[in-house]
Amino acid sequence: MTKILLVRHGHVEGIKPERFRGREPLNLTARGRAEAQAVARRIAAAWKPSRIYTSPLGRTVKTAEAIARACGIAPAEICEDLNDIDYGAWQFKTFADAKAEDPALFAAWHATPQLVRFPRGESLQDVAARAVDAVRLVLARHAFETVVLVGHDSVNRVLLLQFLDLPLSSYWRIAQSPCCINEIDLADGKARILRLNETQHLDDISA
Repeated sequence: MTKILLVRHGHVEGIKPERFRGREPLNLTARGRAEAQAVARRIAAAWKPSRIYTSPLGRTVKTAEAIARACGIAPAEICEDLNDIDYGAWQFKTFADAKAEDPALFAAWHATPQLVRFPRGESLQDVAARAVDAVRLVLARHAFETVVLVGHDSVNRVLLLQFLDLPLSSYWRIAQSPCCINEIDLADGKARILRLNETQHLDDISA
């Protein structure tokens, strides 16, 4: 059995008011750094991961660095397939600005996300194809090990839908909070979700 701990990065600017953050080079806030330390302590106490892979964006790299230090394992390896969704022309627009610019596309993103491709950007199908390649890499290299993947809201949601055999139309049914933990066991071609969006380790961090 291979165990994957799927983690989202810590808090960044652009979550409130909401923006299409995507591949914007955002740093962890003070809260985000505290969240990264908390999730690192949680993973170090409960599991013994052998390897960490992370999206190339700074906020995920810093979260992964905290986990690696706490667990006493090698620095995380960059995995381009875990990069956040490419919002293209909508990159870092506020939701309000995007809605004003193209109300129909904005409404479609929230009603039928599986049918949307962002202008000069990606679709959820694109994200799913590359994110699953990251899982294939883990299974090929790390059978019977515990591996941490540090990704993003959209990437994590799409991966969880794949593990659950749910369609991309269910995208909005899954929440991914900053520095949450999802625990997935993979064996005999089947996935079991043991934890989903776990955040109790963040309870002592001030809002």
